[in-house]
Amino acid sequence: MSDTSIGVRTRFAPSPTGFLHIGGARTALFSWAFARHQGGTFILRIEDTDVERSTPEALQAILDGMAWLDLAPDEGPFYQMRRMDRYREVIGQMLAAGTAYHCWCSREELEAMRAEQEARGVKPRYDGRWRPEPGKVLPAPPAGVAPVVRFRNPIGSSVAWHDLVKGPIEFSNDELDDLIIARSDGTPTYNFCVVVDDWDMRITHVIRGDDHVNNTPRQINILKALGARLPQYGHVPMIHGPDGQKLSKRHGAVSVMQYDEDGYLPEAVINYLARLGWSHGDAEVFSREQFVEWFDCAHISRSPARFDFEKLNWLNNHYLKASDDSRLAGLVAPRLARRGVDAGAWGAAAGSQASSPGPAIALPAVCGLLKDRASTLEEIADLAMMFYVEPHPHAEQLAEHVKPEIRPVLRAFADACGGIDWTRETIAATIKQTVSGHGIKMPQFGIPVRLLVFGRTQTPALEAVLALLPREVVVHRLSRGLAHAL
Repeated sequence: MSDTSIGVRTRFAPSPTGFLHIGGARTALFSWAFARHQGGTFILRIEDTDVERSTPEALQAILDGMAWLDLAPDEGPFYQMRRMDRYREVIGQMLAAGTAYHCWCSREELEAMRAEQEARGVKPRYDGRWRPEPGKVLPAPPAGVAPVVRFRNPIGSSVAWHDLVKGPIEFSNDELDDLIIARSDGTPTYNFCVVVDDWDMRITHVIRGDDHVNNTPRQINILKALGARLPQYGHVPMIHGPDGQKLSKRHGAVSVMQYDEDGYLPEAVINYLARLGWSHGDAEVFSREQFVEWFDCAHISRSPARFDFEKLNWLNNHYLKASDDSRLAGLVAPRLARRGVDAGAWGAAAGSQASSPGPAIALPAVCGLLKDRASTLEEIADLAMMFYVEPHPHAEQLAEHVKPEIRPVLRAFADACGGIDWTRETIAATIKQTVSGHGIKMPQFGIPVRLLVFGRTQTPALEAVLALLPREVVVHRLSRGLAHAL
């Protein structure tokens, strides 16, 4: 039973022991969208009790990933390490109430216990030797041994819940042993901290990966022992690679911020993650607002989703084409800078021979021309280099495409460029006039022009790419290329 009087409250609770990967980002998205759909509250909680493995870099990667995806929490981030006094307070209350007890078993005793049970072919579990029971005489605590604290799990019956994704789930209490909730040094354990946090933060719905299914019955039993209201649980199946295997780095199990580095737009990643294991009819492309309006747990698939880079690239291309050219320019400019090009200063290219100085090339216009044929911002940056870096075709390319019989045509075109209005329409007319006037076919002319001016034999429409370059740059590149082709 959840407390509906306080409204829906969901949480995303990553551990800062690694980056925010794509599976965690999807969990965050589903939790965020559920809260938004219900007009509720989304909470970010950092489960940083694993002191040895938690790092500031991992924490920052999580916060950066959440910010990039624009999954801002309504409350938090809260940090478990700052709540240690509260955990110890609750453990003390449980010890006083008899729902928890001290256990002095040594590591050797536990290992012997496990070996004996495995020899008998039974599931290894704590045998309750320090569990207080009516009429049971416990041994004297060994001197100099710090005890752990165990939860007194119910015996008999079962623990069940209706999972928001998977439907009815039930565990026998006989399958659950008395969980350690505080280690011998007094630090609380994961399952216990989660319970206290969910209780204190009044979480009504827990949406998380189905690798947590086995934790849920333990957490429910502790919540019941505390007299706390239970959240509703929804366990989302894992994400697999295209081959059906566990998601790995080669499949996309990398930091969310790597997708930013690789040139994906956050809205494309959000759309892709939303559709990765959830559906709304046949809708493939939808806005964040539509997703929030449509989202519910009933349409989350019960089967693992498969990561598909082709689909992600298709979606990213859709959002690139829909994006404002000035916005794209702001995202592409630093990528050009990493390639040694200052898009605001014509021809400044590290490690290359720049064209003679001239007017700057409008990067928004370049992005607008190239975005239709690119899947990522990185691809736009790669394509944009042809505008900003003077080409140096290989001798073999010049011999193949700039044949002696075509050189006078290219010279005539370069001369004609000097006396026309430098617009796409006029350039197109001049190209047509040049081709027809010399009795050649367009590929015979277009391919060598592209090679000499841009260093490649394929570009968008020739008049479109030429119009984006300053006139003097086009003439300079044609003249220089012809000189090298002799």
